[in-house]
Amino acid sequence: MRTLLAVAVFALAACSSEPRAAAPVPAKKSEAPKPADETRRFPKANFVDSKVVDRELMGKAFMPGGTLASYKKGASEFELFLAKAPSANDAAIALSDWQKALSGAKLVPSFGGYFGQDGGRPVFVFSKGSWIAGVAGLSEKEADAVARTFAGLLN
Repeated sequence: MRTLLAVAVFALAACSSEPRAAAPVPAKKSEAPKPADETRRFPKANFVDSKVVDRELMGKAFMPGGTLASYKKGASEFELFLAKAPSANDAAIALSDWQKALSGAKLVPSFGGYFGQDGGRPVFVFSKGSWIAGVAGLSEKEADAVARTFAGLLN
């Protein structure tokens, strides 16, 4: 009789009108899309190689992923970097973040970019539309000339 009563109670409990809480579905973390390989946008003169960096280009948390290209001209070695921001406004914000990240950052008014030191290394950074780009490892005068060529290739 106890067994019959236990089965009846179990059956009634299974038929209760109270909805059961569904097990929570873990939220998927939205991953940023992988950046495209933009090597075709870099100047060809003195080009050595390039690589795509998934996120935090140039080791900066505020930078999305992008393409990093290495160059060698005589004894001088330097890098160019390029990332596509979601909008021109986002690229301008990243440029402002670069200004804060660079030691001794100074505005280059003729270009609208900033030149300064990043970990003791000279860096010139600029935005063009939704692009954020830069030259690392060259003096201001040399970086300006390379950046002008580079900016001309960005459309």
